Amino acid sequence: MKQAVEQLKEQFLNDLQDVYSSDGLQQVRDTYFSRKSGRITLLMRQLGKLSPEERKEAGRLVNELRDFAESLFAERQQALRLQDEARRAESERLDVTLPGRRIKPGSEHPIVRVKQRIEDIFVSMGYSVEDGPEIDTTFYNFDALNIPVGHPARESQDTFYIDSELALRSQTSNIQIHAMQKRRPPIRIIAPGKVFRRDNPDPTHNPMFFQVEGLNVAEGIHMGHLKGTLQIFLEKLFSQSVRLRFRPSYFPFVEPGAETDFSCIFCKAESDCRVCKGVGWIELGGSGMVHPNVLSACGIDPKKYSGFAFGFGIDRMTAMLYGVDDIRNFFSGDLRFLEQF
Repeated sequence: MKQAVEQLKEQFLNDLQDVYSSDGLQQVRDTYFSRKSGRITLLMRQLGKLSPEERKEAGRLVNELRDFAESLFAERQQALRLQDEARRAESERLDVTLPGRRIKPGSEHPIVRVKQRIEDIFVSMGYSVEDGPEIDTTFYNFDALNIPVGHPARESQDTFYIDSELALRSQTSNIQIHAMQKRRPPIRIIAPGKVFRRDNPDPTHNPMFFQVEGLNVAEGIHMGHLKGTLQIFLEKLFSQSVRLRFRPSYFPFVEPGAETDFSCIFCKAESDCRVCKGVGWIELGGSGMVHPNVLSACGIDPKKYSGFAFGFGIDRMTAMLYGVDDIRNFFSGDLRFLEQF
C-alpha cells in the first residue's frame, strides 16, 4: 500500500505540474478526486480489503496523500485564478493618456428640421400646433369634412382602410375637426403630421409623407386673410418677397376653394429652372374658405363664424429648400444621403 501511495503521489505531482489552464485543472480534479472513478477515491476503497493492522497504517498514508493532493490542488487553482485575472486586466487595460475618440453626433432629419421651422413661423403668427390620431373613424376622415359617400377619396384604391369604420388618415384635416369640436372660436391652429395615401412611389409621391394644414376660424375671416397669412409665411420661410396667386379649384371641405401658387424664388422665370420649369410659379397646395357644412358638423354656427384652411406637403417643401429631386431619398435610411444635411 505504501508503494502504491508513493506512486500515486508522484503521478499526481507530475500531472498537476503540467496544468496551465482551468480546463486542465478540471481534468486533474476528475482524474484524482471524482467520487466514482477518482484514483485517490479508488485507493481509499481498497482499505476495506486489508486486515485491521494493515488498515490503520494504510489509512493514515492514504489520508495524508488526500490532504496533500487537495492542498496542492487548491494552491494551483488559486495561482491559475490570479493568472486569469491578470491576463484579463491586461487585455481590458485602458491607457488614460491616449486621446479620446470623438463620437460623431447625430443630426435632425431634414424633414424634421423643416417641419420645426414651419411650426416656429406659424407660432410667431399666433397659431398653436395641434396633433391627432393617425388612425381615425370615417366621420373625422370624411363625413365631417363634407366628403360624401361615393367620393373618389373614400375609395379603397386611394385610402388605407383598417376596417369599414377606421382608416389611416389621408390628410391632417381630421385634426382640424377634433380641434373645432373641443374649442370655440376664435381658433387658430396648424396640424403637421404623417399622412397615408395609396400613391405609387415616384420622385414626387410616396405612400407615407408629411403634411401641414392650417385653420383659422373667427368672425369676419375672408380670403384676404388667407392670402396675407400664406404670403407672410412664405416670405419668412424663404427670407425674400414672393407673389401669391389663387387658381379656382374644388375641394369638398372648402368653398370657395383654390390652388395656391407662389412666384419662383429660384429662377425668376428662367427657362431652365429645375423647380418651376420656366413657368415662374410653384404650386404650394390647396386652400379656401371652410365650408359651412364643416363648421356645422363641429357645432360652430356658420352664420356667425367663417374661416380659412390650407394644406401643403412638408416633404415637397423640404426637397425644394435643399435641392433634392426625389423625395423617396428622405425615407431610404441611407446615411450617405442624410449626412449631407
